[in-house]
Amino acid sequence: MKAKVPKDFKAPDMTPYDGTSDLSHHLRNFRSRMYLTDASDAIRCKAFPTTLIKTAIKWFDSLPPGLITSFDDLAKKFLARFSIQKDKAKHAPSLLGIKQGDQENLRSYIKRFNKACLDIQNLIAEAAIIGLINGLREGPFRHSISKKHPTSLNEVQERTEKYINMEENS
Repeated sequence: MKAKVPKDFKAPDMTPYDGTSDLSHHLRNFRSRMYLTDASDAIRCKAFPTTLIKTAIKWFDSLPPGLITSFDDLAKKFLARFSIQKDKAKHAPSLLGIKQGDQENLRSYIKRFNKACLDIQNLIAEAAIIGLINGLREGPFRHSISKKHPTSLNEVQERTEKYINMEENS
């Protein structure tokens, strides 16, 4: 698809898609931004790869020339290729696989754990608490939190901050 890109055209400034995040969200975000710029179909095809990184841009670069006939065609191929990732929806039991590393500080582990929690829809607080405790390595915080099980995420946060401060001040 041949198209001349207008000199004043600016590619959308958005978080790049790497093949692992929510592809539908990425595509909707891209389409919305392109709609606002009133970009033609050809410009959309040229701008879309600028929003891809890692495995996603490798996939795009591997497409044979002339295969894409429109942005809708590109979007369908993109969804078909990366919808596999979407099917791997995260559920509460996946939190049991998140473990604090031997040399990992508590702040880093909590940050990683919280990020994983964001990927789970309708996460029950008790499941998050159990997952967090399960992943802690042996040490003062694990001993304390296992001894007196927290009853809310607020309590977990307060106790975690206390131990993070102790860890960082020692």
